[in-house]
Amino acid sequence: MTTINCAGKLIDLTHPKVMGIINVTPDSFYDGGALKTDNDVLHQVENMLQEGATFIDVGGYSSRPDGTHISVYEELQRVIPIIDLIKNSFDNVILSCDSFRESVISTAIQHGIDIVNDISAGKLDDKMLETVGKASIPYIMMHMRGTPQTMKSLNAYENLIIEMNTYFAERIASARAAGIKDIIIDPGFGFAKNIPQNFHLLKNMELLKAHESPILAGISRKSTIYKTLGITAAQSLNGTTALHMVCLQNGAKILRVHDVKEAMEVVALHQAIQKN
Repeated sequence: MTTINCAGKLIDLTHPKVMGIINVTPDSFYDGGALKTDNDVLHQVENMLQEGATFIDVGGYSSRPDGTHISVYEELQRVIPIIDLIKNSFDNVILSCDSFRESVISTAIQHGIDIVNDISAGKLDDKMLETVGKASIPYIMMHMRGTPQTMKSLNAYENLIIEMNTYFAERIASARAAGIKDIIIDPGFGFAKNIPQNFHLLKNMELLKAHESPILAGISRKSTIYKTLGITAAQSLNGTTALHMVCLQNGAKILRVHDVKEAMEVVALHQAIQKN
């Protein structure tokens, strides 16, 4: 599959695309609390779109390890006004909502989102796949174990890649049975994986291409980078850029990023390599 249908607009993923992250959370690992006003959000989205982002991903629940658990009501209060704000301010924006809760996603669908981004691949809410299937919108499913609060202790694998491929085969089959046509898989860097496992996954990510679903890589400014380099998340743009090239070389078709301009430069250089 090289195209996905977003509200009737076919997006060709033969040429990799960039998804900009809009976190409306106070406790996300890198940019939590950075967007304090509507104008902050609009300025950030405008910059990302001007810099070349194809997708904007809005999330209101911090899924970092040991992140604070919040109620459905609070998550809705965070994300729905921002979805409305972005939709009303930018024509033709392709908007994704990052949530593992069906009640949040069903409301977000009513407010016009184009893509669902679910870190749990439907495993944390039994109603999720049916809701997405009925909406006929693309679905990003991620590999993880447990919840954001428990995943750090659930990283024992006999063979990480084989177990991930088994997981995706089962989740893709369930999604297809629910009527979901456009499926994107996210390896879930940092989710129930330690730093050596993240690098092993990065090195072998092309082995996930067997599912014939586009791969989304979300490694931007994560602890695998800054802990390895002995720096902070704020200092990890250069490391992120380096690993984004590896992601593209190993099959990623979407980069989910905090820094769109730099990611677009990586895509352009990667495409130049491919052409020559």
